[in-house]
Amino acid sequence: MADAMKIRATAQGDSADIKVLMNHVMETGLRKDAKTGQLIPAHFIQNVSASVNGKEVLDAQWGGAISKNPYLGFKVKGAKAGDKVVVNWEDNKGEKNTVEATVS
Repeated sequence: MADAMKIRATAQGDSADIKVLMNHVMETGLRKDAKTGQLIPAHFIQNVSASVNGKEVLDAQWGGAISKNPYLGFKVKGAKAGDKVVVNWEDNKGEKNTVEATVS
């Protein structure tokens, strides 16, 4: 099971500022194990999506160039306090994680 994610969604004028911290190893598949010298298999987030009140507002495809425990910040125009935000990711090994928050 994937580690928990942290999310914060705050209303700012006519938009919401959404910040997400994802816990993931983000291995590129190019790094070698220091003890064995073997390549560490690639393991990274491939797809990230976000929705506000069920309407998709972000769909991104990532690769191995993203750092470990990635941070994602974005703004959604038209979102207001009380709206429900859901952020999902899926990695190249099929693991998934989801986090929800209410815009405050």
